[in-house]
Amino acid sequence: NAGTEADVYVSVHGERGDTGSRQLLMSKQQKPFLKGQTDIFAVEAVHLGHLYKIVIGHNGLGSGNGWFLDKVVIKDPVMDLDYTFLCHRWLDEGQDDGRIARKLTVADTSTFPERQELELKREETWAAENWKFQEGNTLQFYNGLTRGFICLSPDSRVDALGDKKNKYGKIFLM
Repeated sequence: NAGTEADVYVSVHGERGDTGSRQLLMSKQQKPFLKGQTDIFAVEAVHLGHLYKIVIGHNGLGSGNGWFLDKVVIKDPVMDLDYTFLCHRWLDEGQDDGRIARKLTVADTSTFPERQELELKREETWAAENWKFQEGNTLQFYNGLTRGFICLSPDSRVDALGDKKNKYGKIFLM
């Protein structure tokens, strides 16, 4: 359920202006915006110079309108450049932060593009795992070497002995 049936729009911004909001129509794929699929669209516009940002989103209509967007690559045929805009987020009122539109800045592809993708993956992982560190949770990690628990309390106390009988602690194997 990572694809969408909603109408998708993009606005491309460069040093000479922007395209305004454009609906992405006529993909080279038979059905656009399916999970795991790469879609290719032609967007006609005056040359905007070097690109720095896009705004991409959908209208939220239709069943299954939530969409997980990995990235957008814009090919500039005039300057023979590719601009990559990393997202790795949901555009869905019921997922992530509930937004159905995202402002994305161009990734600096000249230096370590993998580093930026890695940073986005780290943020994505933290967003999925931060519930463990909410107020009131006590974490218990089992140490296979010592066969004991390490407890991390909400007040920042660390108990290296751990209470093996504490059935309320969250247990994570390391």
